[in-house]
Amino acid sequence: MPDADDDLTVTRNDAAGRYEIHVNHVLAGYTKFRVDPKGRLIFPHTEVDPAFRGRGLAQTLVAGAMADVARRGETVIPHCPVVAGYLRKNEVPGLDILWPVHPNPE
Repeated sequence: MPDADDDLTVTRNDAAGRYEIHVNHVLAGYTKFRVDPKGRLIFPHTEVDPAFRGRGLAQTLVAGAMADVARRGETVIPHCPVVAGYLRKNEVPGLDILWPVHPNPE
């Protein structure tokens, strides 16, 4: 868990195509997104700097990102296992999720 005195912020960086989490103004991690032709946000990858791992920052980051996407009225396509796992375990009010369809391995 983050320390109680940590200043955590989650911000959207459209220029970089990602949501970022900062701990005390230091970039600690991000979850990438790209916008598909229909305006939906595809989330392929989440990463936390090794120096900040083990503190629950990925969950805090994804929670903040998904809440922001819901406020904006956008649709999420969760390809990233961290994002998909979070969405399977947590309800985000107002969030529109389009689950990716994976082909059957036969």
